[in-house]
Amino acid sequence: MASEALRLHAFQLDRAQVRHWAIQNGCAHPAALQRPQAPVRRWQRSQIGELWQLDASPHRWFPGCALDFPMLNMLDDCSRVIVGSKIYDRELLLSYLDFLPAAFLAYGRPLQIYVDYHAMFFTQNPDALTQLGGSLKFYDISFLYAPTPQAKGKIEREHQFWQGRLPPFFASEQIHEIQEANPHIDSLRLHHNAHEIHRELRMTPQQAWDRARKEKRSVLRPVRPCPWWPYVWSVRTTIKVGSDGRVPIGPQRFSVEHARGTKVILCLHPTGHHSVLAAPPDKKEKPALLFTDRPK
Repeated sequence: MASEALRLHAFQLDRAQVRHWAIQNGCAHPAALQRPQAPVRRWQRSQIGELWQLDASPHRWFPGCALDFPMLNMLDDCSRVIVGSKIYDRELLLSYLDFLPAAFLAYGRPLQIYVDYHAMFFTQNPDALTQLGGSLKFYDISFLYAPTPQAKGKIEREHQFWQGRLPPFFASEQIHEIQEANPHIDSLRLHHNAHEIHRELRMTPQQAWDRARKEKRSVLRPVRPCPWWPYVWSVRTTIKVGSDGRVPIGPQRFSVEHARGTKVILCLHPTGHHSVLAAPPDKKEKPALLFTDRPK
């Protein structure tokens, strides 16, 4: 309520004022259980882009809906700027391949992304990478694995922030669909970064970000134009050109100008369209596109 008063009417309210009013009028939530304090507290990194925390939060976001939808959240460990927040139908590889490049285009490429041991991020073979890990490595970004769930306290608090904020907001605005919700989430995220004081930093996340830039405490790298970009951020599988010169894409087969019996790369993009490449991504080569069903 305090945040919405500031966002919609530029009226400053302290959250304690709102809670005091809610208690007086019988509208307050029960007091939260006191959790034991962690024995060791890890402070934030000193440079923006040094570490971004990433996690998914399943929750019942919409009024009257009994389904849990995952929300992907990512924030900069140094400044607490939320660089991305978006709800998806399911937590799939395609969801991350849609989510991550959008954050990189908006803010730049970080050095590392802090994640858990989900199969999307981690393989049992320490020398192997998941497809998502390989996509990040192509642009010189690596995973850092949290030893325990408690080690990702910053991103967990952001989950709590959205879980407390969005359900009443969606109920008030009569929002019931993911496609309608995400533009509102982006607007709320930008407002939070720019105008809401972080309790630990005692400034807004955007102020902390700008201060770090001014003090040259940034290791962010810009996203350079790259012909491989749309193909790196796709689900890639190896398929074989048939004896008829066609490749299978879903229930259909399409002709490609490539040697029969050779292997090619089928790319499924987050938008739902497909591409066929002659070879997997390689920084020393340019992509050879054999087929695409992308709408013109």
